[in-house]
Amino acid sequence: MPGTGKLSRLARVAHPRQRIPLNLFGIPFGLSGLAGCWLGAAAYGLVPAAVGDVLIVIVVVAWLAVLVAYVRYLLPDPAALRRDLLDRTAGPFAALIVITPMLVCAEGIYPYAPAVGLVLVDVFVALTILLGAWFTGEWMFGPLELDQIHPGYFLPTVAGGLVAATVTATVGQVLLAQAMLGLGLICWLVLGSIILVRLLTRPLLPKPLFPTLAIEVAPAAVATQAYFAIQGDRVDMGAALLGGYGLLMVLAQLRLLPAYLKLPFMPSTWAFAFSWAAVTVAGLHWLHDTAPAGHSVYEYVLLAVITLFIGGIAVRTIVALAAGKLLPSAPPPAAVPAASLANS
Repeated sequence: MPGTGKLSRLARVAHPRQRIPLNLFGIPFGLSGLAGCWLGAAAYGLVPAAVGDVLIVIVVVAWLAVLVAYVRYLLPDPAALRRDLLDRTAGPFAALIVITPMLVCAEGIYPYAPAVGLVLVDVFVALTILLGAWFTGEWMFGPLELDQIHPGYFLPTVAGGLVAATVTATVGQVLLAQAMLGLGLICWLVLGSIILVRLLTRPLLPKPLFPTLAIEVAPAAVATQAYFAIQGDRVDMGAALLGGYGLLMVLAQLRLLPAYLKLPFMPSTWAFAFSWAAVTVAGLHWLHDTAPAGHSVYEYVLLAVITLFIGGIAVRTIVALAAGKLLPSAPPPAAVPAASLANS
């Protein structure tokens, strides 16, 4: 990926008046999706595994850069972490802090150091479950209005559970993987219904959140990956059921394309990256397992398109960072809403 060194500037530019939004953790998360595409293609013998390994290293650099920048942002005002977690809009993106390293440990460490990778996977799976449980309890106990909900609410439990199912199956913990699949699927059923009601019956999402509509394609795709990891890499009725809903959500995005094309570049643009990378990985599975005529060509086309797409987002990010336009200014310190304090 271009400009890894410049990306690390995130760790240096943060200062007391520079806000580091939680959705900035979507950068390493999106890059981990691209790494997964290349590693998946390598497993089918299409490309060298070294490319995926390099991408994993880039993911680690990006995650550390954003994490250091976020910690530096918190140091002058530790209460900002509480405000961020209680923020009904930005809070769910905190889950990406632990989900991304969970993927890195399974894909980048476990193949080379199984004992270390297994321990680290379990640590981050536990953190993901705990954080997802905290958000679930907070949403039940605190005031939550329908208009505050957006597809980013999938991240703590749906993405967390389904990704945990995939990585635990990858490291051989099949029973735990099945439990995590259940967690992710049931939360998808519940939250997915609420989120669709909000999207179908309430006003459009505000512009900064509009890219999160792309997350609607992710649950079926990530569930498909988890299903294959647990059941074996073969298309059966379970995979077909997930694929049917996934196809609907992918085609629904076509109607949104004109609105997407009018959006300015912003940190939330990274919501497109992992979502479509997950669809690409699911597509690679389907093409390889069903083996239609010319499937190898289609697989290379999918890999090329997703690489150019996420690579383009990465370049735009580096340009915005270099121009000082990526990070928003921090608002004046504000108290946590009284209702949140009362219910926390």
